[in-house]
Amino acid sequence: MSATLPLGGSDPLIDPHAHFHTPWTNRADWARYNASRLDMGERIGVRCHVASILGSWGHTSPTYFSSPDDQTRANDFMFDLAEREAPRVRAFVAVNPNFTAHALAEIARGMARGAVGIKLAAGRRTTDFARLDDIAAAAAQHGVPVLQHIWQHRRREWPNQEASDGVELAQLAARHPRTIFLLAHIGGGGDWAHTNPAVLELPNIVMDLSGSGIDRGMIDEALRWVGAQRLLWACDLTLCTGLTKLRALGHTGASAEEIADMRWRNAVRIFPPGTFDAALARPLAVTAPEAA
Repeated sequence: MSATLPLGGSDPLIDPHAHFHTPWTNRADWARYNASRLDMGERIGVRCHVASILGSWGHTSPTYFSSPDDQTRANDFMFDLAEREAPRVRAFVAVNPNFTAHALAEIARGMARGAVGIKLAAGRRTTDFARLDDIAAAAAQHGVPVLQHIWQHRRREWPNQEASDGVELAQLAARHPRTIFLLAHIGGGGDWAHTNPAVLELPNIVMDLSGSGIDRGMIDEALRWVGAQRLLWACDLTLCTGLTKLRALGHTGASAEEIADMRWRNAVRIFPPGTFDAALARPLAVTAPEAA
């Protein structure tokens, strides 16, 4: 095998929205999936995956309404994985806000285990302040961001989730100006153009570019509305679409400095100090097959 440049180029790259699986999901190939994410991450050039696991992914409790037992077990697996794969993996502590006391206890436990952020899925809308206020306040107390699953411009109910959109997340962010919220996947789930004006006046909302969609103009418009320092390159579940968005950055008119912000510098700024120091210093294990 011979060394080659990463598919995403030699400049640093951080994925702040990643996921892994466990033996307790409904995927028999969970170990292969996890290994493939790490292997492909190296091939693309990802220095660090900041990841979470959503309970049993629907196997023994619903994905977006994970039971306390399922979520605790998933978090344990995630913390162990982050320790084993350090520094190329860091952990979010994932919580279900419907079980507020359990969520707050998991956040405290996660911070003690080295978690660097809080993951909220679609278990409760962000306008349910009675359940979300304490979690947002805990994030500010610990100095970590909240990654919130978002369905862009939610115009109807979706099965098995209580999805929020940018307008609803903006209401929570306005109540908690000291908390950084990562608005997930403008590239997935609905009308991305609706999200930009909804969050314009809230600098504590940073949008990630992940998701299965890659519409022409999507990143360009986000840049025009909120600027490069409020955008994060990310993958979510699909690294292939992440690579597509990465290659799209160079066609948006963004400067080299702005692209560096989106690739990695904003993540360094948003997550706790020192989160990525070792990851950015590590060499990538990138190889290409030798010619036959």
